[in-house]
Amino acid sequence: MSTSFQCTAFGKWILMGDHAVIRGYPSLVFPIPSRTLELKYTPGDKPLALDLVGEHGHELQLLFWGVLERALQLKNISRPNFTGTLRMESSLPVGAGMGASAALCVALTRWLGHLGYVQESEYFDFARSLEDLFHGESSGIDISVALSGEGLRFVRNGERKQVVPKWKPRWYISYSGKRGVTVDAVNKVKDLLAKQPPHGQQIDLQMAKAVESAHEALMMDEEQGRKVLAAAIDMGAECFEKWGLNEGAPANHIQWLRSQGAIAVKPTGSGGGGYVISLWDKEPSSEALKELIPC
Repeated sequence: MSTSFQCTAFGKWILMGDHAVIRGYPSLVFPIPSRTLELKYTPGDKPLALDLVGEHGHELQLLFWGVLERALQLKNISRPNFTGTLRMESSLPVGAGMGASAALCVALTRWLGHLGYVQESEYFDFARSLEDLFHGESSGIDISVALSGEGLRFVRNGERKQVVPKWKPRWYISYSGKRGVTVDAVNKVKDLLAKQPPHGQQIDLQMAKAVESAHEALMMDEEQGRKVLAAAIDMGAECFEKWGLNEGAPANHIQWLRSQGAIAVKPTGSGGGGYVISLWDKEPSSEALKELIPC
C-alpha cells in the first residue's frame, strides 16, 4: 500500500486565551519543540501493525483505533485492508494539556492524506473534526500548532497569524502534579456561563484583554515587555481562579513556583490540573529546573 511516509506533529502550550477561544475570542499559542509525536509508515503485505514507542507512546494504544474508525466514518468509506507498519513515537503525555490528542489527529490525518483519503486543503478541518472525539467541541487551537509548529495568534474559524516575539522570555511549563480532564473543565466553564451569563462574559473579556496585552508585550523591548507580560499572565491566571479551575494540586504547584522565583504563573490549557506556564526574570535554580520544560 503506497510508499513510505513520515511526519511530525508538535505539542503545544497556550500562553493566553484558554477557554475563551472556544467562544471566538483570540488566543496566543506556541509549540513545544521537545514534545512531539513522530509517525513513520512502512509499507508491507501483512495486516497493519501498530508499533508504539517513546516515553508516552503506549498511551496511544486505546486511542488510535477509535480515531481511525472516526476518520473513516467522516469519509463515508468502509474500512480498507490496511497493511504495513505504523510506528508512532510520542513524548506527549495524554490528558495533560500538551495537545497529545491533537498531535495524534494531525499525524493520522497526514498519513491518510499520504494514502489518498484526505486532501491537504482539508487537513485542518478534518483533524479538528477528529479531535471532537476528545473535547466534545474542539476550537482547533491545538490542531493549528500541531500542524504548523509555529507560535500563533489564533481565532476560532478565523485568524491564524504567526507570532514571532522580539525578545526571548524565560518561560517554562511544568506539571502541576494532577492530570486535568479537558471535557470536565470545559463543561465547568460552560455551566458558569449558563448560570451566570454576565459574570462568565466578563471573565471571557478579561482573558481577551490579557491576550492583547501579552501580544503587545512580546513586541516590546525585553525590559519593558517582561513587566507587561508578567501582568498579562497574572490577569489570565485570575480568570482560572474565577472559573474554579485552579484548586488543589495546581494551586500548590503555582505557589511552589513563585517561592522558587517565578514572577508570574498561570495554568495553560483547560486547567483543573495538567501543566502551568511560568515566567522568570532570571535563570531558575537547579532545583527548579528539574521540574521545568523550556518553551
